[in-house]
Amino acid sequence: MKAALLGLSHPHSEVLFTTLENLPEITEITLWDADPEVVAHTPLAGRSKVGALTVHLETLLADPELRFAIVCARHDLSAALCLRVVQAGKHLLAEKPVGFNAAQIREVQQAADRSGVVASVLYARRAHPCMVAARELLQSGALGPLYSLECRFLTTQVKFRNPESWLFRRDHSGGGILLWLGCHCLDLLQHVAGDDIVEVAAMQATRSGEAIDVEDVAVLSLRFRSGAIGSFHAGYTLAYSGAGYVNQKGYDSYLGFNGHHGRVVWPDLEPRLQIESPVADGASPIREQTFTLAPSTSYGGSYGEGFFRQFIAATQGTSAPPTTLADALQTARLIEAAAESSRTGRFIKIER
Repeated sequence: MKAALLGLSHPHSEVLFTTLENLPEITEITLWDADPEVVAHTPLAGRSKVGALTVHLETLLADPELRFAIVCARHDLSAALCLRVVQAGKHLLAEKPVGFNAAQIREVQQAADRSGVVASVLYARRAHPCMVAARELLQSGALGPLYSLECRFLTTQVKFRNPESWLFRRDHSGGGILLWLGCHCLDLLQHVAGDDIVEVAAMQATRSGEAIDVEDVAVLSLRFRSGAIGSFHAGYTLAYSGAGYVNQKGYDSYLGFNGHHGRVVWPDLEPRLQIESPVADGASPIREQTFTLAPSTSYGGSYGEGFFRQFIAATQGTSAPPTTLADALQTARLIEAAAESSRTGRFIKIER
């Protein structure tokens, strides 16, 4: 099938193209960008499966053979592109956060519903085997009611990430660490637990000393619909973990779910879970579960390919989509509530 990649200068454009290239289901890829200079000089031009490079979006979207488009654009430009895709009747896979704010995401969601197309947000970590297994464990009731949830996601300091990038300009990005990276964690906390965050209290700050105007550290206290409470700490804080946007050593991560009968912890980004829960036959209730991930250059590695395949199956009517724009909207509302809480010093309720 034919797919399109819309946006060629985003930090994730090349790895998303590589993912399409790695999937045998994709036979041809059309590349688009609004900037003729970007199109003329993209390093992707000589890669296999490239069918066309263009600045003409209307012609691209009129192609009857085009199955879906990936929108990978600057945040203030993303929603308008997404709208063009769904209004043309094409399926949409949007890089997070989909839009500049919750209102824009809601507009895209409504347009996709009217057009009857599949529209997903790229929260690929849902497909990581650790998160699939943790969700299955929680949904089975093995941990009982959750008491608390905790998450930490720290990465390299702003000075190692090109402080002049649009990602650190509020008028282009819409926000900082929460919108760019924290969104994955906030989505996973809710998805794995099967429970919505309904209230937040937050403190955010800009501490890097660089000339940026978005938050680079944030701490959130969370209340879930079930009554469980949680915490999330995100920040560009690591001083000795290298540089760049494709740097697997540049993260310090932790995700934990604490229940009445035990807990499950993803202690880092390695494919392993630490589990404490009742087991049969006298086996130890404290154990580690490990997973094998096949080598892959795709977005998210081999599990990312699984996410893409589920999305493709959804466009064929044989599977539910891996995510929906309702997930993007929920995360956007939560991040906006956190910003309001930080400004006002109040707990802010979030409506689903």
